[in-house]
Amino acid sequence: MSPTMIVILCAFLASLWFISFVLTKADQKHTKNGRKLPPGPQPLPIIGNLHQLGNLPHHNLQKLAQKYGPIMSLRLGSVPTIVVSSPQTANLFLKTHDTNFASRPKLQASDYLTFGRKGIAFAEYGPYWRNMRKLCTLQLLSASKTESFSGLRKEELGSMVESVKKLAVAGEVVNVSRKVGELVEDIATVMILGKRKDDRYELKGLAEKVLNLIGAFNLGDYVPFLGALDLQGFKRHTKEVSNSIHQVIEKILTEHEQDNNSQQRDFVDILLPLMNQPINPQDMPVYPIDRTNIKAILLDLIVAAFDTSATAIEWTMSELIRHPRVMKLLQDELESVVGMDKMVEEKDLGKLSYLDMVVKESFRLHPVAPLLVPHESIEDTTIEGYYIPKKSRIIVNTWAIGHDPNVWSKNVEEFYPERFMDSKIDLKGHDFELLPFGSGRRMCPGMQSGLITVRLVLAQLVHCFNWELPHGLNPKDIDMTEVFGLTVPRANHLVLKPTYRLLC
Repeated sequence: MSPTMIVILCAFLASLWFISFVLTKADQKHTKNGRKLPPGPQPLPIIGNLHQLGNLPHHNLQKLAQKYGPIMSLRLGSVPTIVVSSPQTANLFLKTHDTNFASRPKLQASDYLTFGRKGIAFAEYGPYWRNMRKLCTLQLLSASKTESFSGLRKEELGSMVESVKKLAVAGEVVNVSRKVGELVEDIATVMILGKRKDDRYELKGLAEKVLNLIGAFNLGDYVPFLGALDLQGFKRHTKEVSNSIHQVIEKILTEHEQDNNSQQRDFVDILLPLMNQPINPQDMPVYPIDRTNIKAILLDLIVAAFDTSATAIEWTMSELIRHPRVMKLLQDELESVVGMDKMVEEKDLGKLSYLDMVVKESFRLHPVAPLLVPHESIEDTTIEGYYIPKKSRIIVNTWAIGHDPNVWSKNVEEFYPERFMDSKIDLKGHDFELLPFGSGRRMCPGMQSGLITVRLVLAQLVHCFNWELPHGLNPKDIDMTEVFGLTVPRANHLVLKPTYRLLC
């Protein structure tokens, strides 16, 4: 490197340090006049506490919270951040002060990929978000709409069972991760688009890219003055994916507009007639829905449906294989309630209490989104004597809550569904010990559909087949490595050998 370049680089780094010093001083001002930030580790110049997140931030944030407490203050680059790590503090942020923390931070990826944050998941809190959420809840995700697709779920699940049965008869192994992913994709594609998977669209690949980009570390989100430089190439790549999404969803909408013979009324069919109509649910302000709104809503639905349920099923099957005792008890319940001469039906799910305990325990140990989608404070406020500045990013670490021995007493790392026996803790955001779908205004609106899919697919896989590891592997040797992102799937696919066990 030439002397001139060295001088320029040193000047650049000195400038960065000075700006970071000013930002740190600005943070310290928040402690004046009796306003004290929550405790937390000292931030470094420029990067703040980013270096302490590591490859698995939910694990590292838990360790920091054990030292600094359940309301912890960090600075991620220049972004003031509050990390919440206990049920009591989650209650304060997501219920008691829910209105003030109901917004979302503006991320570069969400801005590009969700058509200017015009969907539901990443829209800032306000009248527009309330209208869109109400629209989706009433028109797309209601209990009656979810129930109307029961026949579809039965048909797709029956097809998967038959394909696995053939492999079982042939003595072959099954890539459970891939099978479950394809099943969930098939169900979601018909629900949303009214047709079976179409390889022309590559929707699953696009959904994975969206999740990876939104969950990825983007320097520009934390050190804004570096964002314009795009040192990681993040903005360029995000724009490329955004263009692909725009083209694919535009094709889908155009095909629906040209096809008047569809018998299956899907989500696109429901949304298109609402275009340019004044949407005014329950006397809310009028927000006409345009083509961009529809694209953003569809993308939210596709991304959420394709990934979350499949990831939850993967982790639960992994734990069942590692714990044959639990698998046997679940199969005994299925045999008693359903019988060995037929497959599980949706009407059976309400009678399967041990299945519910298994699902809860899996969500406790392996929350699909261990750090809930970040919230953002709308105004300055004080919680538990600590000052929370406006525009602070709020991270709720549900993984830390699920692994807290003060919450779950003994054997906190053990997969033990019986801990939920006679427990009133549910999955619907009322109990802050277990928040797989979040809580409050920003909790997942697709919870009902997701829970039915997870429970039904698990019940069917366990009822129809016995499963074992190939090549004589020991269940305790299953690789449980995680890959961090907006969601946290297994690092490696789960591959098992099935044996068909029903009499039909």
